Amino acid sequence: MNMPTSGLVGLNPTTTILPNGVRLLAKQTGTTPAVTISLTVRAGSVHDPLELPGVAFLLSRVIDRGTSGWSADEIAEALDIRGVSLRVAVTRHTLSISCDCLAEDFDTVLQLLADVVRNPVIPENELVTRRGEVLTAIRQDQDSPATVAMERLMKLLYGATHPYGQPTKGTPASLGQMGRDRLQPFHREHFAPGGLSVVVVGDVMSDHVAEVVTEAFGSWEPRTNDVRPPESPEPATTRRRVVIPMMNKSQSDIGYGFTTVARADPEYYAYWLMSNIFGQYGMGGRLGQSIRERQGMAYYAFCGFEAGVIAGPLIVRAGVSGDNVDKAVASIDAEVASLAADGVTDDELANSQRYLTGSLPRQLETNAGIAAFLQEVQQFDLGLDYDLRVRDLIDRVTRDQVNEAARLTLAPERAAVVIAGPYQDSTDDQVG
Repeated sequence: MNMPTSGLVGLNPTTTILPNGVRLLAKQTGTTPAVTISLTVRAGSVHDPLELPGVAFLLSRVIDRGTSGWSADEIAEALDIRGVSLRVAVTRHTLSISCDCLAEDFDTVLQLLADVVRNPVIPENELVTRRGEVLTAIRQDQDSPATVAMERLMKLLYGATHPYGQPTKGTPASLGQMGRDRLQPFHREHFAPGGLSVVVVGDVMSDHVAEVVTEAFGSWEPRTNDVRPPESPEPATTRRRVVIPMMNKSQSDIGYGFTTVARADPEYYAYWLMSNIFGQYGMGGRLGQSIRERQGMAYYAFCGFEAGVIAGPLIVRAGVSGDNVDKAVASIDAEVASLAADGVTDDELANSQRYLTGSLPRQLETNAGIAAFLQEVQQFDLGLDYDLRVRDLIDRVTRDQVNEAARLTLAPERAAVVIAGPYQDSTDDQVG
């Protein structure tokens, strides 16, 4: 059932674009005397040099360890006495810094974060420490069947030379080549006001937010960091399968996937609903019901869907004992084929629509949730009234549209399959 938007009151954030290109969205809330600050720069891992994956990730680990105006200890102390913890994250396309602070500390914290974004000095001693921490994280990933399976699956789906096929954290070899001479040029090239999105949500007036953001970022030299996004891969025509034996492990992890559509594709909402029905709704959708609940042979089984700037992946993930790998893959094949051939039911579609539209208000209950939502609105240019329109966009999707998305995408003979764990099979097309 469609929901009219005329009588609804949306987030209605205040938007400001500084002369140098910095984009600001501010939303005043009065639930608590606190503020969420979110800074997102178009400087994600797709900008890593092909021969040196992991630059963006390592930069994210050292960016707050000293600026031209603050030492690492001074930054840590200034945040600690205000009870502030920074959250720094890297995706394929963005690097983001966010935190929560008291409203009375907003001005000081925003100015500090601006200095972190604009003027990191990357001290050598801090770089050595953080590089060691990242190397440890990479080694841990290499010992995790789930992570190994996912990284190898992305390589299968997108190719070894595609940015999406590269490990975001890099490799031990690439990490060893990263000094300040690599990180500083990356920062100069990809951190620019034209690529910065600032979102502020909390108990501070929007006019004041605009004044503080202008003071913090207004003097930044106008420049964009527009880089042509990577091409979407051609749809697969054959099945690809890789087995990575990790015989000392107790569990095998399966990654099984396809490439789908970009976030801007008009059919995005049909794909969103299709993936929700397939492996997310309730106890894991059809996959969870079949593999985990009915057959009882998986520790977990679900489907993830990540449409982005380019065609994103739809990935089935399952964890099983080594003895159940073949049965689990066969069951995934069967569910994929069934959904492609028979489609979804009216009840499945209606339930999934209710679930997705009902989850949105819960996301917008906190300042941090609103800030994350508004950053997505900014990144994909969804419109400031998107929170009002999204319910209708979901409810207007028809069963035929969902079935067409399944028919076009899902086919066992075109799947990419990776198995990592205590399992071996001499019949695999590729091993390792």
